[in-house]
Amino acid sequence: MVWLYIDTKDADKISALSTSIFWLVLPSLLLFIVLPLLLKQGLNFYLSISISITVTAFSYWIMISILNFFGVKL
Repeated sequence: MVWLYIDTKDADKISALSTSIFWLVLPSLLLFIVLPLLLKQGLNFYLSISISITVTAFSYWIMISILNFFGVKL
């Protein structure tokens, strides 16, 4: 953020970036919930990470769809 501000001197860009990061961190947390759960269930690592990435990607899609519905542009 400091680098962007130094390059642009645009506080609105910093605000937009930090808002986007906030909204997209939420679905990424699912990776860190789903992966250990699957590994504790005894699933193979590669299958667990693949399922976790798929769940995370799907949650990104859902989050972006919900935000677009409410008029939040990322």
